[in-house]
Amino acid sequence: MESGSLDDRLMQVNDTPAMPWFERFRIAFEIASALVFLHKSKPRPIIHRDLKPGNILLDHNFVSKLEDIGLSTMVNLEDVSSKLTVLKETSLVGTLCYIDPEYQRTGIISPKSDVYSLGIVILQLITAKSPIGITQKVEETIVDDAEFMALWDVKAGTWPMSETRTDQTLKIRSSRLWKVVDKAQNSVGRTPSGPPSHFICPLLKRVMKEPCVAADGYTYDREAIQDWLRENDTSPVTNLPLPDKNILANYTLYSAIMEWKSSK
Repeated sequence: MESGSLDDRLMQVNDTPAMPWFERFRIAFEIASALVFLHKSKPRPIIHRDLKPGNILLDHNFVSKLEDIGLSTMVNLEDVSSKLTVLKETSLVGTLCYIDPEYQRTGIISPKSDVYSLGIVILQLITAKSPIGITQKVEETIVDDAEFMALWDVKAGTWPMSETRTDQTLKIRSSRLWKVVDKAQNSVGRTPSGPPSHFICPLLKRVMKEPCVAADGYTYDREAIQDWLRENDTSPVTNLPLPDKNILANYTLYSAIMEWKSSK
């Protein structure tokens, strides 16, 4: 689209001017509204699963549009045993920094997974920083106004203090709540029959030693995916061309695997 992606504008690719704070607030509202529409879709809710600034396109008026719904899932409510809209998966899909911890540890996808991703996007709208470690940075500074405000993107203009603090505080509270829910789900859902299916490498068909996310959004054992990438340019799971051959360590999933092993 005319103004590129939200990621391009936040990172000021090609020296584009910084977006003012009120445009960022509006975009956050638009994306939240789009998610409500998807999650309330009939007859089945739709989960985007890969919400990130790179998949949010902007037109010439900076009106946002969601892109890349190739990973989206239509959840069949008849297939779940409770009133919760959830789906158990065998392989993790999405972009690592935007995948919620519960999904990484349990393989359970729900509309709340998109909400977590939206929280990360909101923090990027406010700070214009990389998603890597952004939640921790905000948690460390939110009790001190001076340090907290130092994270805000000054190129966006004069931020309204109360609204901005509320946005970031809600995101941090959400992150902490996910940790509690994550532990509860992990304890209740654990079964003695074997490892969770998303701990299994799609290539080796065994529990991963060093889980890493490839460009297709799936997680593989490091050695297995490196061997695959030496001879292939496509995804082992989808068979589609890979945009690049970079891999990123999935530390959250690694911790979950180590916890599972220690509990055996």
